[in-house]
Amino acid sequence: APPAAPSRLSSPTEGAPRASVRFASALRRLCTAEMASEDEAELSLLECRVCFERYGPGGQRRPRNLPCGHVLCQDCVWALGSPESRRLECPFCRRACGSAETSDCLPLLQLLELLGPQCSSVSSALGRSAGREAGPAPAGLRLALGGWGSLVNPTGVAACRISGRLAVAHDGEKRIHVFSPSGSCLQRFGERGDADNDIKYPLDVTITLDGHVVVTDGGDRSVKAFDFDGRGVLAVREGFSLPWGLDATPESEVILSDSEAGALYRLTADFKKGKLKKCQMIRSQLISPRGVAVSHTSGAVAVIEHLKAPGLNNSSRVKIFSAEMDLIGQMDNFGLSLVFPSKIHATAVAFDEEGRIIVTDVCSQAIICLGKPEEFPIFNPLISHGLSYPTGLTYMANNSLVVLDSGDHSIKIYNST
Repeated sequence: APPAAPSRLSSPTEGAPRASVRFASALRRLCTAEMASEDEAELSLLECRVCFERYGPGGQRRPRNLPCGHVLCQDCVWALGSPESRRLECPFCRRACGSAETSDCLPLLQLLELLGPQCSSVSSALGRSAGREAGPAPAGLRLALGGWGSLVNPTGVAACRISGRLAVAHDGEKRIHVFSPSGSCLQRFGERGDADNDIKYPLDVTITLDGHVVVTDGGDRSVKAFDFDGRGVLAVREGFSLPWGLDATPESEVILSDSEAGALYRLTADFKKGKLKKCQMIRSQLISPRGVAVSHTSGAVAVIEHLKAPGLNNSSRVKIFSAEMDLIGQMDNFGLSLVFPSKIHATAVAFDEEGRIIVTDVCSQAIICLGKPEEFPIFNPLISHGLSYPTGLTYMANNSLVVLDSGDHSIKIYNST
């Protein structure tokens, strides 16, 4: 039997961040919708959906998150709870929880503070003509591929910017699946085994502009390259402690992270001839770097560190470097939580065609835009529902967003709307 996918409600604390992402998405829609739609949305947003009383900053009307993600006023939380057991049942989805598991809906409280006693409209408080581009529009699902049996615990996804083909690394007998832009499986290769070109444990995959599939193999701590027919052309086994994430540059070089060595490398090779030219360390003293992305517009490099210090379990940090590998900016979970209305644990990163930084967030099962390097970080949720455990991210040549969802072993392709 296949292993169970991670639950979307695996812990009581997940409701608050997921509600916050939904809330941020609702705010964005309020600022761009027609006035009639705004009035209807504001009514739903600013009033408790049980008693239909307007939320307030304190007392009985203070908005509270339930673990399932729904929001009620404090008075309704008290009314629905049993005094004996101190437990209540969500009136919308019927999920039971303890009263101690509820939490303040901080984004809604911040909005109420922003509105103040003199302002009753969300649009007037935020300004309907801000004059600043907020970022890419939310994405709409176009195609879903894979699923259990076709893909087994997928770990990496990449897109060819020329042909549109997708390569996925997973734990099946043949570790690399190549899909056409329409979703049909074109090729399977990368046998599980001990031969030189076999793949033991793939961690990530990228595709160079000259049409080669490059894989990090955690099993023998190597980097392996194949053509689209599955022929192994190069294997680099020397010098790596644990190669993990990687991305191709416009020059068909590969930037890769070594998680155990705490370093980034630039790998230059003639893949057609199977010849390694140079493997150069370009950054050191990183903390467990994993996900890596290269901007094809500016050459900037984004990397995700997984922090290991005591008390920082499930914590990540996003670092942005210039093309010359100078540090532009960085933000860890704590810093992001001070700026954004939800806790963010990033697992994958990519740049869109405008050079904006996009990350997967497994805490809220969302895809979030953090803005361009010069404005990093901003907060713009692109996808806030329909994902189980997003762990991979890439863009196709037509700017379609590709998300690897290891929770249901699938690839999900989104068009910008």
